[in-house]
Amino acid sequence: MSEPRDTSRAITIYIDADACPVKDETYKVAGRYAIKVYVVANAYINVPRVEMIERVVVEEGPDAADDWIAERAGPGDIVITADVPLASRCVKAQAGVLSPSGKAFDEASIGMALATRNLMDDLRSAGEITGGPKPFSPRDRSAFLSALDLAVTRLKRDGFGG
Repeated sequence: MSEPRDTSRAITIYIDADACPVKDETYKVAGRYAIKVYVVANAYINVPRVEMIERVVVEEGPDAADDWIAERAGPGDIVITADVPLASRCVKAQAGVLSPSGKAFDEASIGMALATRNLMDDLRSAGEITGGPKPFSPRDRSAFLSALDLAVTRLKRDGFGG
């Protein structure tokens, strides 16, 4: 039997900001719902000067931003990341996780995403040319906006958002 969730918590959005193409879209949705956003990176990134958006610059290191986010994200939070290992950590912490293309990671999908990521990593390290990700498109941007709005709506329906 699982413990009851604390739904009195405000919804928080964490952006794994290095190379994230949907920061502006996230700010727009967060502003509509008055949601706090943490923009986490290991280098200075410009963010709007509004109270609900906070820049977090972590120390240099391969997983410093991931660690900062994973240590804080939990039920009622949304994490925006293309980093599958970070997505896995956040799913385990019961946070909602979206990729910049709007793909939701959950307990049902994260295992396959990790396996695919690891396979592609193994192929690349063996010298295989895998082509990399497809270019980010307006359709991806639109799918992300819809997915983020839906994720916030679901959390509010479930009682999060204080």
